[in-house]
Amino acid sequence: MKQRYRSINDALKKQLGKRAYKVVVDIGFSCPNRDASLPSNGCIFCNERSYHPAERIDKMPEIRSIHQQLEDGMTYVRERHGAHAFIAYFQRGSNTYGPLEKLCKTYNEAIDHPDVVALAISTRPDCISDALCDSLADIAATKMLWIELGLQSANDETLDRIGRGHNVQHFIDAHEKLRKRNIPTCAHVILGLPGETREQMIKTARFLAKQSVWGVKIHNLHVLKDTQLARMHENGEVVLPTLEEYAGMVVDFLENIPSGMVVHRVNGHSPRDITVAPKWSINKLATFNAVEAELEKRNTWQGKRFTGPRS
Repeated sequence: MKQRYRSINDALKKQLGKRAYKVVVDIGFSCPNRDASLPSNGCIFCNERSYHPAERIDKMPEIRSIHQQLEDGMTYVRERHGAHAFIAYFQRGSNTYGPLEKLCKTYNEAIDHPDVVALAISTRPDCISDALCDSLADIAATKMLWIELGLQSANDETLDRIGRGHNVQHFIDAHEKLRKRNIPTCAHVILGLPGETREQMIKTARFLAKQSVWGVKIHNLHVLKDTQLARMHENGEVVLPTLEEYAGMVVDFLENIPSGMVVHRVNGHSPRDITVAPKWSINKLATFNAVEAELEKRNTWQGKRFTGPRS
């Protein structure tokens, strides 16, 4: 099958010379939307259980040492994939939200493991400081590192609607701080958010293209138990796209970003037991295949409608 977008696996193989697999580690930090630091009531879609690997979900809220988490995760991935190289992925919560000394100590514990070839840190754009970026630059000088910033949408009215507690300018400022220190940024976006039109989703794609971010993670909106979004869905306030409609949204998005931007994923899913809707989102492979089929159907590719510099 023709490769129609630049996947993270291909990009990492080219840079690292081998396939690397993510191992999720949890440093136990919260985020400004969960600890009431912000006036927002929190993201309408967030259920923190969705950030825990399914095989460890019963162990919440136990936090083991970074070394032990890596060893446990590597054992599982080795047995499943025969892997030898790993990415320490700080996924749950805002992983730059805490005392700088503790953050750096934790990051260094992860990169000190001999089988860790890269570090990925997920956070919010309003949790990036210059002091943190200076410390991250020191780490990036010794090992591959990227920061994942949860933008979700480039429309401030949408961010207000979903309770993000930050705006688009926060993302611009955070990305600029990272860019100045040559630290790659991967933006998280959600397609199908309440009230968003397809034109607004394309606007987000073009915004990221203009910002020249290194990578993007595309997620489908899915409803999880015990969230404000679940209550909205129950009341008929939220209309979720069909699988075919979502595949079309993804392809629209891909067409409007530059061919060099690294696509980390084209869908998101959560454990079956906490997923309310859409049911199709549980099947990761089926969603991936639907996107591939839409690309084939249109005979299109990443960057086809992008008109800016092709870096």
